[in-house]
Amino acid sequence: MNISIKAWIVSLSVIFYLLALGGCTTYPLLSTQGEQVPHDYLIGPGDTLNIIVWRNPEISMSVPVRPDGKITTPLVEDLPASGKTSTELARNIEETLSKYLQQPVVTVVITDFVGPFSEQIRVIGEAAQPQALPYRENMSLMDVMIAVGGLTDFAAGNRARIIRNVGGEQQQFRVRLEDLIRDGDISANVPVYQGDVLVIPESFF
Repeated sequence: MNISIKAWIVSLSVIFYLLALGGCTTYPLLSTQGEQVPHDYLIGPGDTLNIIVWRNPEISMSVPVRPDGKITTPLVEDLPASGKTSTELARNIEETLSKYLQQPVVTVVITDFVGPFSEQIRVIGEAAQPQALPYRENMSLMDVMIAVGGLTDFAAGNRARIIRNVGGEQQQFRVRLEDLIRDGDISANVPVYQGDVLVIPESFF
């Protein structure tokens, strides 16, 4: 047999072995028990902020958060905004404006939501429309699957898993997308949280 053909067969065998090994990996099933408490929304690049300075309409305005996570307004230049709550940012703006105004009072209202990447829910693999989604309060696995258009015909839905940060460590949990979407099993609908990554593998059979 030609040496190159032998090498190709060996390589193919190794690939199938690794795929089979990965497919055999089991993760604990994600349930509604031990739910996390979602934290306050954090501002991210692409968000639009309505900054209101009480009794100072001339410096009150709507501004976008730049790709570098900063904002610029009259009297406030290149102020980091990404990763902060609206209240934290309002206090930072007040601190900066206090150099020019007496006891400024600032309110920050977020009008368009994107959020930092670390706070988004990312869906990769065999979803109809893999994408990153901004987190919404009380968001569930079903909400995520509706947003991404469901599964492809090649998805192994019941082998999907969620990668989640728990206590500073990344952990993986199995979810039952096939049961949820195609069988209507509501018990498979579990909460999702900021920073979750949903991985949907391809079925090889």
